[in-house]
Amino acid sequence: MLRRFDKLTCIAREKLGYENLRPAQRAAIKSVLNGRDTLAVMPTGAGKSAIYQIAAHLLNGPAIIVSPLLALQKDQVDTLDNATVGEAAMLNSHLSEAGCEQALRRFVGGGIDFLFLAPEQLRDDERLAQLAGAKPALIVIDEAHCITEWGHDFRPDYGRLGEVIKKLGRPTILALTATAAPPVRQEIIEKLGMKKPEVLVSGFDRPNITLSVRRFAGEGSKHIALLEAVQEALQIGDAPGIVYAATRRHAEELCAIFTEAQLSVVCYHGGMKKSDRVSAQEAFMRGEVPVIVATSAFGMGVDKSDVRWVFHADISDSLDAYYQEVGRAGRDGKPARALLFYAPSDLGVRRFFGGATHLEADDVAQVAEALSRINGALNEEELAEIMNLPAAKVHAALHRLEEIGALRENNDGTLELLRQISPEEAASAAQSQDKFRSFAKSRLEMLQRYAELHKCRREFILNYFGEGSNEPCGNCDVCFSQQSATKKAPHKKKRGASQTELLPSTSSDAPFPLGARVRHAEWGSGAVMRYEEDKMTILFDEAGYKTLAIAVVMKNALLDLLTPNEPLYSV
Repeated sequence: MLRRFDKLTCIAREKLGYENLRPAQRAAIKSVLNGRDTLAVMPTGAGKSAIYQIAAHLLNGPAIIVSPLLALQKDQVDTLDNATVGEAAMLNSHLSEAGCEQALRRFVGGGIDFLFLAPEQLRDDERLAQLAGAKPALIVIDEAHCITEWGHDFRPDYGRLGEVIKKLGRPTILALTATAAPPVRQEIIEKLGMKKPEVLVSGFDRPNITLSVRRFAGEGSKHIALLEAVQEALQIGDAPGIVYAATRRHAEELCAIFTEAQLSVVCYHGGMKKSDRVSAQEAFMRGEVPVIVATSAFGMGVDKSDVRWVFHADISDSLDAYYQEVGRAGRDGKPARALLFYAPSDLGVRRFFGGATHLEADDVAQVAEALSRINGALNEEELAEIMNLPAAKVHAALHRLEEIGALRENNDGTLELLRQISPEEAASAAQSQDKFRSFAKSRLEMLQRYAELHKCRREFILNYFGEGSNEPCGNCDVCFSQQSATKKAPHKKKRGASQTELLPSTSSDAPFPLGARVRHAEWGSGAVMRYEEDKMTILFDEAGYKTLAIAVVMKNALLDLLTPNEPLYSV
């Protein structure tokens, strides 16, 4: 009789065409087959879909896969049509009512093993009851970072999935994402109601990507340098490439600059007509155009393996978002580049456009009062128009009301207040928003630190995502400059990994182990994320990232050890 290890390999080879399974894939499949909720954080191209395809094939019951994009769903259905692990279908807004009913009947009747749908399809209680009737054995949440407001692609409908899962009979949960720092992972677990989940994190290191930052005093000099960098890349045949801009306006401005310089480029952002976006994306994917200039709207579900470089014309709003976009380069394993064009003035733009809006308790109460009057008659945009509040405040208040279960968005997008809220609830909602603002500010500060580093950039990123590392990568601009300095002055003693050395997590000089849970009198509980020569960084649950001087911490006993360290990653 074949052992399960061998059985998984046979299924992967014979039914899906994989030569072998990676350790992280195998660990996640085994976890799901053991009935354990599982969060797998793996890079795009690492075979996350094979986890649920093989696991569901061996489980006694069908699988529901929640995926945010129709293109992603179609790709997976096409893949399963060419495999022999089960029948697959989609349920989405593009189907007619009759088509939806047919798909549901087949699913409930056992004719479909994999049902792909967007979270918006799970708003209707009657539909949920039908899906529950099929007794799904597994629910898969793809792009799971969309569930958390700390995630860079937050989707409100993802936030309701915890209750949806209960109504489906509480099948085993498998959450999948390519990028999730510790606070994002924790919120995914909490929002989905995962029970003692297996958390498997692997593959954050992309050693084939050279990481660099160029600093500028102003926008004009930055534009010139960016144009020259793109021109140089194209002249030597280093293409295709992606240029990311912070705003739609900046993306269009850069496209105009590149076009005037007679470069072949296309523009992509969320304000364009859908047909124009599709046309631009397809031209880039087919290799007809070597450069795409885009906002963060471009990328999810896009798997182009031969992207040679990703240039950021503006700083992102967090290291999570930046590294997700950087990771779209070099997926074929060949050398690639990630270059950030950084001006300190960019931080103000990011705080204005990307920062969370401040809310007062009265703002929340005012929005709730307006909702009680309209009684499901208006959508968010229409509500903002009739209220004497900025649209951003209305959006934030709606999110907080939905978070406490006082608001529902109907299938047609209209808003309905489910119950009246108390003054205490309004105040609590405003406090939650302030915590989010504080956390968002700290995440931007971490990216600022990355941009202004004088030490190995890759080590900084890996520590940020919870992978312990204190070795120089040898493939970032800082390491290059230190290697060059060492060659010019060989008589000088080499300091080690960087100008500011890291303390190993096992060092006797480290006051707390990496990953240890600690408490601060003002900022509450947090986890030790990294050490530098004389500093330590703590990720506090509510206050976000804080960097403290080790000497001050020890002298004033600022931190209490709560629990010893647990592994920050499992694979």
